[in-house]
Amino acid sequence: MPALFGVLTVEFSLDGNDTLKGKRRVANSLKQKVRNKFNVAIAEMGTEDSLTRLRLMLVSLSNSETHLRTRLDNCCSMMEAVCPEEMTESSVEIYAAD
Repeated sequence: MPALFGVLTVEFSLDGNDTLKGKRRVANSLKQKVRNKFNVAIAEMGTEDSLTRLRLMLVSLSNSETHLRTRLDNCCSMMEAVCPEEMTESSVEIYAAD
């Protein structure tokens, strides 16, 4: 069975945030919680210049598409539950690693 990797992209709206420190607090908290619970790679991508938007991308590997989707869905659900900011977008993409 080929190895698969999944990419979860989530975006949050940081309404009312006007400092880099405030954005970094939210981002670092989410990244640490997700890494600790799910052991995935996670980083901010594409919203570094915005104080009111935060886009995080997570990557995980597995031999099972079902397991991979479940893990990424659980990551998304946990982030939505623990983050006080509004999640405005989320998507999962699965790729075969040849």
